Amino acid sequence: MAVKPLKKIGVLVSGGGTNFQSLIDSIHQKHGEIVVVISNNRQAFGLKRGEAAGIPAVALNPKGYLSNEDFDKKIVEILKGYEVELVVLAGYMKIVTPDFVKAYPNDIINIHPALIPSFCGEGFYGMHVHQAVIDYGVKVTGATVHFVNEIADGGPIIAQETVKVADDDTPESIQKKVLKIEHTLLPAAVKAFCLDELVVEGRTVKKRLI
Repeated sequence: MAVKPLKKIGVLVSGGGTNFQSLIDSIHQKHGEIVVVISNNRQAFGLKRGEAAGIPAVALNPKGYLSNEDFDKKIVEILKGYEVELVVLAGYMKIVTPDFVKAYPNDIINIHPALIPSFCGEGFYGMHVHQAVIDYGVKVTGATVHFVNEIADGGPIIAQETVKVADDDTPESIQKKVLKIEHTLLPAAVKAFCLDELVVEGRTVKKRLI
């Protein structure tokens, strides 16, 4: 029986890339092959993580393009050049354009540091999310892995996990709790995708029984 080739993955990052590192450690050359990492920030440490793992790292400056559409067109061009089959947004701080989504329908996965549909959408990113959690006084928060569609944080949900919010929590302490679960939740979702275990039915993502 022929061995099925590993799916080719492209990762987009904007900062430190700890979620990207979790994919390098758990997924790369095991369940999928990360063939390129791209950042909209030349100083992103995620690029160095890619270089350290022997993964081609590309930095693009959005200011060098006339529009977000042109910028995303260039990213898609690079991804297609590497024959990428799955795009993972691992701490990517730009909302992708509809044309980007059309180029990879149900083939873009994002990790969001809250329990969608709470604390999500435009303006809810990074520490803003965790501050909003504190301000609202919720008792649990968490992380969500979802497919990306044309609506910010609006695609079908693949997986979620919760953490408790303590009375003395700060945005920084919540971030640490949520990051810890992100580092297992995202690789698990990517692994399931690479093994063709995910089925999208409308807004519902089910795990295929093989």
